[in-house]
Amino acid sequence: MPKKPLILDPAEIDTSRVIADIEEIRKYNPQRYEMEQLTAICYEDPERAICVGYKDLGPDEFWIRGHFPGMPIMPGVIMCEAAAQLASYYTMKYKLMKSPMVGFGGLQDVRFRGVVRPGERFVIVARLLKVRSTMMTCEFQCFVRQNLVCEGVILGVPLSPEAVRADSGSESSSQSQSS
Repeated sequence: MPKKPLILDPAEIDTSRVIADIEEIRKYNPQRYEMEQLTAICYEDPERAICVGYKDLGPDEFWIRGHFPGMPIMPGVIMCEAAAQLASYYTMKYKLMKSPMVGFGGLQDVRFRGVVRPGERFVIVARLLKVRSTMMTCEFQCFVRQNLVCEGVILGVPLSPEAVRADSGSESSSQSQSS
């Protein structure tokens, strides 16, 4: 099966031109600590609905010890999480959904095409395909040293912190009752 056309040529991406650092990203994304999967945003094109960000993988990533001992590689689900955080950042920054948060709604056509190791810069390119009040659709491609390592489509759904808190409260209370 052939790869899709590139959203942007990775040779044209200048990761040294940071337009949003981690503090700016935190204004739009709620993830913190080990779940923050973006280091910086280095490109935005609102006319074409394209955004580029990256994650610098350090020696202390939470998955290194166990995935896999002695030969750590970035888990595919974390690659997808990083892409979802980039899509969420873009959606929230440009107020494309009337919601205080965007959550994972699903993944489509995801393919892993290479490994990503600690010490590498994981670059994510995302393009918004469609936004409705109930769902956002975004295609993504991820690169290491200009090599495509992951691609797919992310679905995002509107979330409210109150609804998330209420759901987790009812879940823990029902678990308590069944214990």
